[in-house]
Amino acid sequence: MRNLFTIALIGAAFAGTGCELRQAMYDQPKYRPLQRSEFFSDQRASRPLPEGTVARGLLKDDEHLYDGMENGAMAQTFPFPVTSEVLARGQERFNIFCAPCHDMAGSGNGMVVQRGYKKPASFHEQRLRDSAPGYFYGAIKNGFGQMPNYADQIPVRDRWAIVAYIRALQLSRNATIDDVPPEERAALETAKAGH
Repeated sequence: MRNLFTIALIGAAFAGTGCELRQAMYDQPKYRPLQRSEFFSDQRASRPLPEGTVARGLLKDDEHLYDGMENGAMAQTFPFPVTSEVLARGQERFNIFCAPCHDMAGSGNGMVVQRGYKKPASFHEQRLRDSAPGYFYGAIKNGFGQMPNYADQIPVRDRWAIVAYIRALQLSRNATIDDVPPEERAALETAKAGH
């Protein structure tokens, strides 16, 4: 019985200490955001960030990747290799974010347009076929005309994947037999002869 009493007494002592520590931490002197401070000469408790401070993970110093620009001009190239995985991701993202207006073929006659929204240009117009990849990236990031910006909804690499898929759509509509690699061309000609 005596051991049980001792354990209960020690437990009560620790419990009381915990409450006191919690209360002491709660009541300690501190400043809340934007509270007035007599300590600093400008009387602001919230201190300005040192010049050049960038939040961790938000340093966007690659103009090509983050802005679609190279030396102040629209990027003519992609900032990373376009692989089949990138194209598949681009198709998936295009079908989610772009096809409602641009339709799945990129002709500009999506379901939203069929219900009265202003028709966007077809990606197959010569003007857009001649446009740099950075142009499309900028339109996705910043919006264009009736199109809102998608900077908050579509991450940087997915924007580029969509641009790669748009390029694939443009090529598919305007490809010639000369665009097919020689090793694949023979298989196409054999298939064509069989039909």
